[in-house]
Amino acid sequence: MLIIPIKEGENIDRALKRYKRKFDKTGTKRQLQARKQFDKPSVLNRAANQKAQYIQHLRDRENI
Repeated sequence: MLIIPIKEGENIDRALKRYKRKFDKTGTKRQLQARKQFDKPSVLNRAANQKAQYIQHLRDRENI
């Protein structure tokens, strides 16, 4: 549970912005989305391989 202390006279928009930033940093939304649907391990491995290939391609292009 996230706790955001609100300071005396603080604007509610500013407190809400701090809450959203803290919520994003904890990764709660990503975790909920990951639990929402099951992905087969082979699909996860293929996505990880594609990401690694893409990053390697960028690094190779940079070194040319």
